[in-house]
Amino acid sequence: MDYLREIIDLMNSQANKDIELVSKAFTFSESVHSGQLRFSGEPYFIHVRETAKILAELGMSSTTIAAGLLHDCIEDGKATREEVEELFGKEILFLVEGVTKLGKLKYRGVERHNESLRKLFVAVSQDIRVIIIKLSDRLHNMRTLEYVPEHKQKRIATETLEIYAPLAYRLGIRKLSRPLEDHAFPFVYPEEYKKTKELLKTRNKEQFHKLDRFQKSIKKVLAKKNITEFTVDYRMKTLYSLYKKLARKDWNIEKIYDISALRIIVPSIEDCYRVFGIVHSTYRPLPGRIKDYIAFPKPNGYKALHTTIFTGYGNVVEIQIKTKQMHQESEYGIASHVGYKESVVENFSWIKKLLPFKNILSEKKEINFEDVPSWIKDLVEFQKTSGLEDEMRSDFFQQRIFVFTPKGDVVDLPINSTPIDFAYSIHSSIGDHIGGAKINGKMTSIETILNNGDIVEIVTKKQRSSKKKWLDHVKTASAKKHIKAAITKTN
Repeated sequence: MDYLREIIDLMNSQANKDIELVSKAFTFSESVHSGQLRFSGEPYFIHVRETAKILAELGMSSTTIAAGLLHDCIEDGKATREEVEELFGKEILFLVEGVTKLGKLKYRGVERHNESLRKLFVAVSQDIRVIIIKLSDRLHNMRTLEYVPEHKQKRIATETLEIYAPLAYRLGIRKLSRPLEDHAFPFVYPEEYKKTKELLKTRNKEQFHKLDRFQKSIKKVLAKKNITEFTVDYRMKTLYSLYKKLARKDWNIEKIYDISALRIIVPSIEDCYRVFGIVHSTYRPLPGRIKDYIAFPKPNGYKALHTTIFTGYGNVVEIQIKTKQMHQESEYGIASHVGYKESVVENFSWIKKLLPFKNILSEKKEINFEDVPSWIKDLVEFQKTSGLEDEMRSDFFQQRIFVFTPKGDVVDLPINSTPIDFAYSIHSSIGDHIGGAKINGKMTSIETILNNGDIVEIVTKKQRSSKKKWLDHVKTASAKKHIKAAITKTN
């Protein structure tokens, strides 16, 4: 089989210069990894080849695909940095060295991986492509984890589940986050994996049959309403995602309504809302399950309309309505915008600031964070702080909630946050001078747990009011940092 041709066929650009670059990197990488074997006994080159293939599937540029082919050539191959720079240029050397640095980070458990996390986050702030190459590299490693010595398997899988998969999710690259989770799941939680798999098996056959009938039914309904440009398909919840939900629902699979979801893809946002109205006028929606992620996107940029309806076939099903672009972005996230330097869409203009095409070798890169999403700004801020590993995990890798200012601005917080977290997320001065809080128009304790969709208003007072006991009622690391600083000033 012509593996190089397979990669080239997957590439977005078929320009001669792009094909030549990838072909050159393919040949060079094959030669420098000659004679090396993996734990499986296969030639080592297979790993970098498969990493490049994943990058091509994600729609990455020839530069990134070439860097994927070369990502281990200095560390594990026979190449020197001087050779790579001479043959492939400074930009590719920068990417290869970035991935090499990340490759040295190993998960050592809670006590020992603070510095690893901070370095990982610095890499995100410098060039998002480094992370995308590393995530692709990790995905292929997870596909072959069974061949790794047993004593290493759980460490690698735990690192994947706690660091890499959540990061892929926050970047919106579900094409990477889902398989990373599912490959790691059986190694980290073997008993829970078996239990989840058995539970799902009892539902799958019945689910597929009902979904198929409902899919035909909804196509007829849309056609009758003169909706002609649409596609309908369905997706099943991944095992790890199902496990997390089962754990929250006392392992009662009957309480989970989105094991399967029907996707309706339409041309425009107007069509999304039109189809949404048709669905609700034809089928009875389940109360509390209607979500408008178009008006209020998720922190990772995900957009769609979600509703759960009674199908009339004795079951309920989640329906996701989105445009083709929204679907593309929901699967590929940031990767769908960094394939080429020139093709960053307006909504993701901040990505340009994470791609150091100028001064690639400069030690310090000044990044204008004006348009950068708050969670990436926070990651960069956190790498300057030590001893905050637990807060970092709770801030960035756990379930999030949306709350609103009275003006309708969206504030993204970790689950179980309080008005104190909200106040500090708006501004440290507001947090330091918090006097009270209104939630949905009613005065309430500033230690109240916030819920998704709450409208929060902070009442301030002139004198500083930061108290040590607040530390027991906040979730965000930034709130803890500012409270500690305020307490130190007053002592």
